[in-house]
Amino acid sequence: MFDKIIKFFSKKNPPASPEFDEVMAQQWYDQKTALMVDRLGPEHDMVMHAIIPYAAGGGLDLYYFPNGVEGLGIATKELSENPEEGSANDVFELYELVMFTRHAMDLEQAKNEQTPFGQAHTNINSVLNVIAQYSAQATLNPNETCEFPKEMEKIGGKCFLFDAYPSETAKEKSALFGVMVVIEVFRSEMDAAREHGGAQLIQKLKDAGHYPYSDLDRDPVV
Repeated sequence: MFDKIIKFFSKKNPPASPEFDEVMAQQWYDQKTALMVDRLGPEHDMVMHAIIPYAAGGGLDLYYFPNGVEGLGIATKELSENPEEGSANDVFELYELVMFTRHAMDLEQAKNEQTPFGQAHTNINSVLNVIAQYSAQATLNPNETCEFPKEMEKIGGKCFLFDAYPSETAKEKSALFGVMVVIEVFRSEMDAAREHGGAQLIQKLKDAGHYPYSDLDRDPVV
């Protein structure tokens, strides 16, 4: 079904009408969501909508996946709004981002940075918004790392590791759509990943039970 939709959307003929565009956009959104649910577990029915749409220069809408792992996955759905363009890398022709926290979902506390969930949610929101924009310009592959200048507001000096999610999907060649997980790590871990490869750090995080979470209330694995 997904292949058929991709081929259907990839036709270069102009759409018959604006309504036809809306139908295709909804088909793409539904199919993309189904693939995300397959990899992240059932989605929560609440969405955190940005006041100004991302496409207009505002923030991302955030989508919640509390059923795949202990805690919560917070994901994007605006990096690939149509099947012909969007964030891509060497594994996925298009992808969306996800970050995980061990804290249980509590949207009433999402903006209360005095609570553990509020701190985690605020951090993930800030990180996803910056990396989403970065992904439109750069190729972010599994096992790679990145950091941002210290003077950047909120995420300056933070270190990150990327992986396909789940990791096994990185073995797919030229997959049409996938999910990339962003994992915040300690600087010592990022330095080790740069020296020995991100795959080794990912395995160490898995062995220690810290994968795929971005919570840093733990000891470094290196």
